[in-house]
Amino acid sequence: MENRSEQVNIKISCTGISKSFQEKDKRTDVLEKMDLLVKENEFVVILGPGQSGKSTLFRIIAGMETPTTGTVTIDGREVTGPEPEIGFVFQRYTLFPWKTVLGNVEMGPKIRGVPKKERREIARHYINLVGLKGFENHYPHQLSGGMKQRVSIARAYANNPQIMLLDEPFGQLDAQTRILMEQETIRIWEAEKRTVCFVTNNIEEAIFLGDRIVTLDGKLPGRLSHVYHVDLPRPRDFTDIEFLKLRQKITDETQLVL
Repeated sequence: MENRSEQVNIKISCTGISKSFQEKDKRTDVLEKMDLLVKENEFVVILGPGQSGKSTLFRIIAGMETPTTGTVTIDGREVTGPEPEIGFVFQRYTLFPWKTVLGNVEMGPKIRGVPKKERREIARHYINLVGLKGFENHYPHQLSGGMKQRVSIARAYANNPQIMLLDEPFGQLDAQTRILMEQETIRIWEAEKRTVCFVTNNIEEAIFLGDRIVTLDGKLPGRLSHVYHVDLPRPRDFTDIEFLKLRQKITDETQLVL
């Protein structure tokens, strides 16, 4: 359970979150009594293996799923449906294949009624921010996996969200591209200073990215098992002795096979 004694600048508060799914005569308990606090502008990583409830927790925070019990609040306001101030980046690419990079990134502002000139400026800003200047007129099929995820991140930021939820966004990338995208994620976060929650099953990725790592215990129903504050300076080095010590500590204490 998270410590609720210090609640200064709390952006996200999950209290007693449980989630069960009923299918015919079978009930599956996915989350049980989950408490989580996320501070404003904090980068929190949810670490756990597949099928441990991580993605379900994200969908509940985003208002895409309703908890069976418990509540989620953002800035003290209870979440009762899809939250417009939350940007979501999925593991699978969700770009519109018939639209260019520019067309994909400007879609959110367009739906919100932002005038064409302004939304183009917004889209170009975030395309440049994710390192895709010059690719505005390319289509998704012309992009690598890493570039597609950059477009997804730019599209999410173009909606001006206060919170970014990234659900294993680099899980399908090769190792070299994954490291590059992790570096880019921190660079963008430091530039934009939004509240970020990031799901992964990779311990090194969690340590590299997070201010704080929250682990799930690895079996259903998912429960919060450990919390680690990552005090290593950025940019972080995967080969640094303190990095490796923390990796071993998490491995030993959580006994997660990741």
